[in-house]
Amino acid sequence: MIKNDTFNKGKGISLSLASVKVKSILTLLFLFLLPTSAHAAANLKSDDFVGISFWLISMALMASTVFFLWETQSVTAKWKTSLVVSALVTFIAAVHYFYMRDVWVATQSTPTVYRYIDWLLTVPLLMIEFYLILRAIGVASAGIFWRLLIGTLVMLIPGYMAESGYLNITVGFVIGMAGWFYILYEIFLGEAGKAAEAAASEAVKYAYKAMRWIVTVGWAIYPIGYVLGYMTGTADQEALNIVYNLADLVNKVAFGLLIWFAATSESQPATVAAK
Repeated sequence: MIKNDTFNKGKGISLSLASVKVKSILTLLFLFLLPTSAHAAANLKSDDFVGISFWLISMALMASTVFFLWETQSVTAKWKTSLVVSALVTFIAAVHYFYMRDVWVATQSTPTVYRYIDWLLTVPLLMIEFYLILRAIGVASAGIFWRLLIGTLVMLIPGYMAESGYLNITVGFVIGMAGWFYILYEIFLGEAGKAAEAAASEAVKYAYKAMRWIVTVGWAIYPIGYVLGYMTGTADQEALNIVYNLADLVNKVAFGLLIWFAATSESQPATVAAK
């Protein structure tokens, strides 16, 4: 009996050390990959509120990445992928924000290209999170994955083509909105929405519902900005950039925190049982 207890304690210590090593490696890797921004740091003015918002959001995204990677060690195996994807979203966004804030500080112009590169990578990952949540509770299908992925591409690519001058502004807007509505249908009334309502626990339902309202309300900021900036020309670029930055904070960081809430809530019973 004593030998077994000693073995279990030794095994637990080994696992704890391995966990610490994994966390340390991930954190160091993350910090190593971050670009330097000395140019922006040297030129940011105290009254440049757009530039300040870029700095604040980039720091929040960086901190969120470390947090999500750290928390992968606190959830059961089926939830780890969801948290890793959340970390990928905030990491990709953080890197782009480092460059966007440099562009703004140096030129005082909207870094549209960087925003779209960011969205083209992070938005599909955010949509895949719905699939991963449903997969974690055992009710996901390949159809959900592909419909959400295709919906995001239909929403984003025409918008970028229109803003870059390759497509008519109105046509790009209409196609992009069709892609967004397609996504909303899938997560509210389609297979994904029905699966979550029928099989999810209360914690997962809460997170899922809050996530889809972020996609509804939080994402509405982008087409509104598109209309004001490109179709009517009435938007103030400084105000628009600040609003976009705050929207990204909600749509990426808050979105990831909801997944973290579902993952930790579902992992608690397993953790208690293991002890």
